[in-house]
Amino acid sequence: MRVLVLGRTGYLGRHVVAHLRGLPDTQLSEAGRSSAGAGAGLRVDLAADSPDRLAKTLAEAAPDAVINCAGATGGDPVTLAEVNARGPAALCAALGQAAPRARLVHLGSAAEYGPGEPGTKVAETAATRPLGPYGATKLAGTAAVTASGLDAVVLRVGNPVGPGAPPTGLPGRVAALLREAGAPTGTEAGTGAGAEAGAGAVLRLGDLSAYRDFVDVRDVARAAVLAVTAAGPLPPVLNIGGGEAVRVRDLVHLLARRAGFGGRIEEDRGAAGGSARSAAVSWQCSDITAAGGALGWRPAYTLEESLAALWADGGTGADETGSTGTEGGRAP
Repeated sequence: MRVLVLGRTGYLGRHVVAHLRGLPDTQLSEAGRSSAGAGAGLRVDLAADSPDRLAKTLAEAAPDAVINCAGATGGDPVTLAEVNARGPAALCAALGQAAPRARLVHLGSAAEYGPGEPGTKVAETAATRPLGPYGATKLAGTAAVTASGLDAVVLRVGNPVGPGAPPTGLPGRVAALLREAGAPTGTEAGTGAGAEAGAGAVLRLGDLSAYRDFVDVRDVARAAVLAVTAAGPLPPVLNIGGGEAVRVRDLVHLLARRAGFGGRIEEDRGAAGGSARSAAVSWQCSDITAAGGALGWRPAYTLEESLAALWADGGTGADETGSTGTEGGRAP
C-alpha cells in the first residue's frame, strides 16, 4: 500500500509518519510546503497550489491512501481559511483527478462542534456551531471532504497531548514554563527528587476552568492508520478523543506534579492574555463510540501517561509553523 502523508512536520503528522513506518508492506510518501533537504518528500502547499498542480503531484505519488494532517491553528482569518477550508477542497478536487480510488483520511477538529452541554458527550450527528474562525474553517474543510464523493473519512480530533506537544498549545506551553521555572527533567521528574524545584516561582495562567477532551497524540496517529487500513467504506465523520471531560486546571496541576514543581500556580480569569475561546466554550467532550465500532479503536494511553511522556520528552517539540501549521496543537 502506498500512503501519502500531508503535513508531515506538524505535531500530528510526525506521529502519523512514525506509526506508518512500523506498518508492514507500506510505502510511505511524505509531503509538505518545503521540499528542502534529503528525503524531505514532495512539495505540496494546500493553501496556494491549484488543483491541477496538486493533481500532478498526486499522480507522481500514485497513492492508495492520503492522510491529510496539514492545518493551521493560528493566524488571521484569511490564513485559517486558506489552509483549513480551501486546502481540503483543493485536495479533494486534485484527488478526483489523479487518484479517485484512493482513501482520504482528513484530520478535523472537535472545535467544529462549538460549545457542548455540560455533562454530555457529543456524537457525530450533533449540530455543529463553531465559535470563531478556527472552528468555522475546520468545519468548512470537513464539508468539502464529506461532499467530495471520494472514499473519505474525517477524524474529528479532541485536544491532543503527549510527547512533542508544541508550545502553541496549553500542555506544551505549561511544560515550557515549568522548565523555565527550573522543574527537574529526565529521571528526576516525578520521582520526588528535586521536589522543591521552582520553589517560590509563580506560574501565571489565564482561565483554567474549562473542560476539554484530551487525547494522546499517539492514539490519534493510531486512529489515522486504522482508518487508512480499514476494509470497506467508513462513516463520513468519526470522533477521536479521550471520551472524558477533564478540567484544564486539573491537567495543569497533574503536569506540575509530574514535573516536581514546588512553586505556585496563579489563575487570572480576567487576564487579557487568556483564551477567549476557552471562555466561550466551557465544555467539550466527544462520544467516541462510533470510532470503536468502525475502527476497533479506543484510547490506549491515560492522561497521566500522556503527561509523563510530554514531560520526559524534554521540550523537543518544534515550533511547527512550517507545513501549514500546528494542527492539533492548539490551546484549549
